[in-house]
Amino acid sequence: MLYKLNLEHILFLDIETVPQRPSFADLDENSQMLWEQKSQYQRKNEITAEDFYERAGIWAEFGKVVCISVGYFTLKDNERNFRVTSFSGEETRLLKQFKQLLQEHFNLAKHLLCAHNGKEFDFPYIARRMVINGMNLPYKLDLFGKKPWDVPHLDTMELWKFGDYKHYTSLKLLAHVLGIPSPKEDMDGSMVKDVYYNENNLDRIVSYCELDVITTAQVFLKLRNEELLGRDEIKKV
Repeated sequence: MLYKLNLEHILFLDIETVPQRPSFADLDENSQMLWEQKSQYQRKNEITAEDFYERAGIWAEFGKVVCISVGYFTLKDNERNFRVTSFSGEETRLLKQFKQLLQEHFNLAKHLLCAHNGKEFDFPYIARRMVINGMNLPYKLDLFGKKPWDVPHLDTMELWKFGDYKHYTSLKLLAHVLGIPSPKEDMDGSMVKDVYYNENNLDRIVSYCELDVITTAQVFLKLRNEELLGRDEIKKV
């Protein structure tokens, strides 16, 4: 079935998120209490809620999206290109831009969204942040009433599981074992908060996010046993 999918019908994506505030001390008293309750089962006894706030960006209730990068294939006259673009900055604005992209270009039944661990993280996170920001969900993120086989989402991590519910594989590890060349990255996911709040370097985050989108597309090609993208086939738009 994977081989029958039209690459031009798939929107690959990745998101980067950060805590809503630079530090735990910047939260109001009620939010601090709620964060302490939310995180109590994730952190070890010796780690305080304040120290654990470094990871608040993982939860949509305490984090926000600062970048959504997307990529899509164009196939014409035996020429294959993968076009990459990003929405970044103020959350409400970037979510509206992403929603507009979905509604105008990826809103048909044949269209699919694809991300690594997207079903557990990217897709629900975007949907929750849209609701929090007072936005109606686009069709591709509104799963209410849809049967599992009607959900328009692909997940490269789920594809790699082959039915194993216990297996987690990072995108970086999967790319490595599949022999996908890894571009030189000057950061990883644990650094996004500091790069955003301390360095104020959004461009660096965008570059990192776009690399993950490209790698996700490469993994998808490898799972279909197709030739990987060459550097000249990747276009920033």
